[in-house]
Amino acid sequence: MKHDEFVGDVQHRLELASRGEAIRATRAVLETLGERLQADEAADLAGPLPMEIDRFLHAADSGQLFDFDEYVARVSQRARVEPAEAAFYAKVVVDVVEDAVPDTELDDVTAQLPAGYDELFELLGDDSYY
Repeated sequence: MKHDEFVGDVQHRLELASRGEAIRATRAVLETLGERLQADEAADLAGPLPMEIDRFLHAADSGQLFDFDEYVARVSQRARVEPAEAAFYAKVVVDVVEDAVPDTELDDVTAQLPAGYDELFELLGDDSYY
């Protein structure tokens, strides 16, 4: 998947007015995910993503331990949206990532996160919401 396609998918699925908003949402979600994952897993997830997108995972201070509520709070702050909207942003961006990476890669990510993160992956494979 190329950068323009990735950002366009995020913009379309989140119904955002601009590509800039889509990039901000993507950065918020992936930087925060990169903080929660171990560095090697963040790098593995970043590998198949477009270069302009993978940097958000590489730039994160990986290996931090925080729950899903804190994840959403960080995304909310970075994306400058309310927490409920940030949770939806996170689900949609992860769903777009799923379209761009091998299935085994997201299996590795989910294996590294506690059960409280299940909500993050609930849109995977569900095309009915957009």
